[in-house]
Amino acid sequence: MPLSPFRKFSVQQWGKLKDNTPVPLTEAELRKLRGINERASIAEVEDVYLPLSRLLSYYVESVQTLNRQTARFLHDDTPKVPFIIGVAGSVAVGKSTSSRILQTLLARWSGHPRVDLITTDGFLHPTAELERRELMHRKGFPESYDRRALLTFISDIKSGRRSVRAPIYSHLAYNIVPGEYSVVDQPDVLIVEGLNVLQTGAAASDEPQIFVSDFFDFSIYVDAEESVIEKWYVDRFLELRTRVFNQPGAYFSHFANLSEQEAIDTASKIWKSINRVNLYENILPTKQRADLILHKDATHAIDGVQLRKL
Repeated sequence: MPLSPFRKFSVQQWGKLKDNTPVPLTEAELRKLRGINERASIAEVEDVYLPLSRLLSYYVESVQTLNRQTARFLHDDTPKVPFIIGVAGSVAVGKSTSSRILQTLLARWSGHPRVDLITTDGFLHPTAELERRELMHRKGFPESYDRRALLTFISDIKSGRRSVRAPIYSHLAYNIVPGEYSVVDQPDVLIVEGLNVLQTGAAASDEPQIFVSDFFDFSIYVDAEESVIEKWYVDRFLELRTRVFNQPGAYFSHFANLSEQEAIDTASKIWKSINRVNLYENILPTKQRADLILHKDATHAIDGVQLRKL
């Protein structure tokens, strides 16, 4: 067998690790957590996410114990430090659904009832700034984010600071919402979801040589074949065309009146010229840095799990 830093599990093998833990989630609750065109089922929650939440609950407990012991050693009244989980992967691969399911399950384990979730979309530069830098066609690439603001946010969280604010992003307006923030106030667990959260690379000369992933206690990469993700992206675009693009204030309102074939052609062009490039240049190369990889088949179902060896 080739050498690998990961242990590989089929869904059946992984599912046995839930250890008879009951599923603390109903079908009605799961329906609210699914993203557009997602197919996550209660069976998948039971066989994939429940064992994962069980493993993560052990990790959280261990880190909390270590923090208390370190504070005792230092004779220091150290503030509460959240356990941070990073979730990475391509556009349209289902990161948000995975993150919301994990958030719900982890909040129902004893010992860490407060679980917050933020996405790095809020740390994209505003549209006006992207236009000034001529980066609108690179939105979602590493250079389109306010990296310093994101690093400051995640550093403040990991330092145990109270009431740390994260900007809010509107997918309808395709822009940061001025003056609106979500507040993260010393949760037990924080899930940080985004395209490039595992990305490293040369920082600008005036920036510190640190990365968002330096602050993670655990990281997850949601994976699928590129051709499959492209289909999901096109399918989602078609759905958004009828559900979102025709709403008042929608940035992509000019796509609302496209015919189905025109919409398919437009989505395919956007995928190939922007999202596919970002996937291969910046996102996919970070997969092997994750602690756990969830691989999906063409039906959006998870068909394999890889866990990094300790």
